[in-house]
Amino acid sequence: MAEVQYRLHALRQMVERGISVSQVQQVLTHGEVVEEARRAGRPYPTRLLLGWIHDRPLHVLVAAAPEGSQYVITAYKPSLDRWEGDYRTRKERP
Repeated sequence: MAEVQYRLHALRQMVERGISVSQVQQVLTHGEVVEEARRAGRPYPTRLLLGWIHDRPLHVLVAAAPEGSQYVITAYKPSLDRWEGDYRTRKERP
């Protein structure tokens, strides 16, 4: 697997949310891409990955550098308030 670096913001959020580095690594290794984006002002394209940890969904947002390095931007447990039951489809905002 390519080198993985964690943004300080991501590490803080992971601690607050009870998400471990090993859980994030599992999603990076075995998760599926549910969204890809290239946003203005960001140096690298991002991918939102969905993985399952003990039958619970986990999203990991990662930026992929051309040389193969990955930068974890955030990780969170998706909520059904914002996601459909498949955790792959965003609900439309009113």
